[in-house]
Amino acid sequence: MQLIDTHTHLDFPDFDADRSQLLAGSRALGVEKMVVLGVYQSNWQRVWDLVQTDSQLYAAFGLHPVYLNEHCPAHVLELEQWLSRLAGHPQVCAVGEIGLDYFLPELDREGQQQLFDAQLQLAADFKLPALLHVRRSHAQVIATLKRFKLQRGGIVHAFAGSREEAREYIKLGFKLGLGGAATWPQALRLRKVIADLPLDAIVLETDSPDMAPAMYPNQRNSPQHLPDICRALAELMGISPEQLAKATTANACEVFGWPQTCSR
Repeated sequence: MQLIDTHTHLDFPDFDADRSQLLAGSRALGVEKMVVLGVYQSNWQRVWDLVQTDSQLYAAFGLHPVYLNEHCPAHVLELEQWLSRLAGHPQVCAVGEIGLDYFLPELDREGQQQLFDAQLQLAADFKLPALLHVRRSHAQVIATLKRFKLQRGGIVHAFAGSREEAREYIKLGFKLGLGGAATWPQALRLRKVIADLPLDAIVLETDSPDMAPAMYPNQRNSPQHLPDICRALAELMGISPEQLAKATTANACEVFGWPQTCSR
């Protein structure tokens, strides 16, 4: 069973003690490729240094809305410089993690929107997919994406919206990232939505070190948990884990423009 983890933060200090062992263990379980996302200007170099140690790690660079108060206009210009300098590099796969977070009331919504617009424009300019953080802001994110009409689409990370919202994202060329959240029995609404999602619209993710699945409660999340997440989601969808693995790997390859042979 070959898998791709489309959303990790493997550069975080949580992994400093055992990162190489974790990567080897993940590969042994079939998790072949992993995307590492930047969240603020000061971790882009760390992300890039990490992916340069392993040809099957891929970098995305972005300014996460949760860290809005740490960002400044110069960081958007610096992001453009990073994307320009690394344009065409096979290990740069997306702009992200970007988006809107309406869950935290202290985050200025107008400031978030300006930052989101600027980064979507960069995704459009560099013809890269966008990896989106969307929390209690689906309507505004969908409206924004309709304005930009990204050529490459992207992924809605940790999708937890409605069937209608799922349809809107899919029409806009986005895949829906599913991970540990739906493995929890209390996520009744999300589990019902997932059971109806088209197989060609889904990718798998962990959000390591966060969002641990139900089978690993209160633990650091890891790409090594992705096979168990795959099995749990496949059961929800009434298909085999192998079917889900094959489809989601092909979907991830489509998003990132990787050869379909990446799923071997």
